[in-house]
Amino acid sequence: MIKTIKLEEAVGIELAHDITEIRPGEFKGPAFRKGHTVCEDDLCRLQRLGKNHLYVIDLEADEIHENEAAAILAGALAGEGVIWENNPREGKIKLLAAWDGLFQVNIQALAAFNLVDEVMCATLHRHTLVKKGELVAATRAIPLIMKRAAIERAAAIARQNGAVLSVKPLMHAQAGLIITGNEVYHGLIQDSFAPILTGKLASLGSHVAALNFAPDDPETINLAIRAHLARGCNLLLLTGGMSVDPDDVTRQGIQLAGATEMHYGAATLPGAMFLVAYLGEVPLLGVPACALHHRITALDLVLPRILAGERVGKADLALMGHGGLCRDCPECSYPHCPFGKGM
Repeated sequence: MIKTIKLEEAVGIELAHDITEIRPGEFKGPAFRKGHTVCEDDLCRLQRLGKNHLYVIDLEADEIHENEAAAILAGALAGEGVIWENNPREGKIKLLAAWDGLFQVNIQALAAFNLVDEVMCATLHRHTLVKKGELVAATRAIPLIMKRAAIERAAAIARQNGAVLSVKPLMHAQAGLIITGNEVYHGLIQDSFAPILTGKLASLGSHVAALNFAPDDPETINLAIRAHLARGCNLLLLTGGMSVDPDDVTRQGIQLAGATEMHYGAATLPGAMFLVAYLGEVPLLGVPACALHHRITALDLVLPRILAGERVGKADLALMGHGGLCRDCPECSYPHCPFGKGM
């Protein structure tokens, strides 16, 4: 039950909720926190905030305050790698990354949670790379007071299919690079792939443990793959030979090496000729020539997922079609753009 009190009679009462102050373009946040004891000096400021009445709450047995509700919701939503502090502000609790990694969201479970009346959770897109301490989601109970049963139902939905929100740390891969193509192998042109891929791997905490160059010959490519596996590489990246010309034989070399599964083609532009294969448990990524000309391609969408331990298959590459069209902006702002955000 909520009792209304005139402002001039409110001196000495404790606030039942945060009172928000908004100064357009300057500030939005709590001017007074829940539990603050109102004094005479507060009255003028409260009037400026449009408060002519304050409230005293006497909860019924089946009711719950927004702050307690938010804590229950946060605890149910947060999985491995997601942390939160039980210090709600304006009824909201922020959920943060516990470590660097790839943010994951169970989208179906999140939607079911948000279908419960009077609760909400908003998140970053799944498959977003995040840093330790970065905001990944926020949740709240929408009204000040609500029925406890609704909060418990929402929390149960969040828990029933495992964690809704998590952050997966990235593997520190020992990567092997194989640069294919007669023109590079015979020294007719200088390779540009190795420095690009080395930089991408380094930015994700991995490094190049071995580098080979191979001509457009399936058996030589096969031998280079096997040599990298023998050196202990747990991730392979092959460049070139992914197109449709007769001398594009990289896929044949991968098959000769014993790929247990191979998925050629991703629903992205740039990166339609991207390839994912597996040699036992070792992932192999085929990088088409577009990665030389575009800063961000299908590789940048898939590589973090591989390093986070996902096994990317045909369905994953197909689902990349929604949001998989790069707008080719004059100045690339990725990841602050729509590319790859529909996955």
